[in-house]
Amino acid sequence: MSDRIRLDGRVAVVTGAAGVIGTATMHLLAERGARIVAVDRRDQNLKNAIVNLPASAQALGIAADVTDEDEVSGYVRAAVDAFGTIDVFYNNAGVEGEVKPITDYSLEAFRRVIDVNVTGVFLGLKHVLPVMLKQDKGSIINTASIAGLIGSPQLAVYSASKQVMGLTNSAAWECTGTGVRVNCVCPGLIDSRMPSAILQGRNGGNASVPTEKIVERIPARRLGLASEVASVVAFLASDEASYVSGSAYTVDGGRTAA
Repeated sequence: MSDRIRLDGRVAVVTGAAGVIGTATMHLLAERGARIVAVDRRDQNLKNAIVNLPASAQALGIAADVTDEDEVSGYVRAAVDAFGTIDVFYNNAGVEGEVKPITDYSLEAFRRVIDVNVTGVFLGLKHVLPVMLKQDKGSIINTASIAGLIGSPQLAVYSASKQVMGLTNSAAWECTGTGVRVNCVCPGLIDSRMPSAILQGRNGGNASVPTEKIVERIPARRLGLASEVASVVAFLASDEASYVSGSAYTVDGGRTAA
């Protein structure tokens, strides 16, 4: 009997690959047998992220800006040219933007967050879906956030940008009758750079902000790990999730349960 969590020989494209969650996910997908196409904006960060991947991953790093349609179509074309297909797409690149009240947010800063977190997801879907629909199989996982499910002061723009469940659900419907599945993950507070930046932004740039009060609001009483998000992404990428599409999986230690 085949192991349905395995991804042997499958090609997985991961954007935001140099981030903590992107890197953890690449490693887990590679451990399960996937070949990896890593996409990130900064070339050196990308090289650092893929250097320790196993040789079996045949890792291909592509520096690209997810907000630029030519560069998005370019990384999709490069993946197909190198491996012939795309089986898994972790549409993960994102930024938190500035931590400010709505009244203090500039339109330029607003557009930058929307451009990465919404336009980037849209462009990824636009260019990867034709590859998967042609082969009648594939799994797409978009990164949303619990910020798209609950409001949070001084994070209104980030919260607005993480309402990608609508894109996810609509894409899932557009794949009706095919073997292509589209889902999203909604991480909570994960032990990474982003929550630290948010806490500092709320506290005047103080780099030593205690997290105890934040953790008290999480039923699990701790920050999440990038590996815990990666586990859910890897599940959605696998045949174990063959009947899962149009769903949003919270990975938040119970934060949104209240």
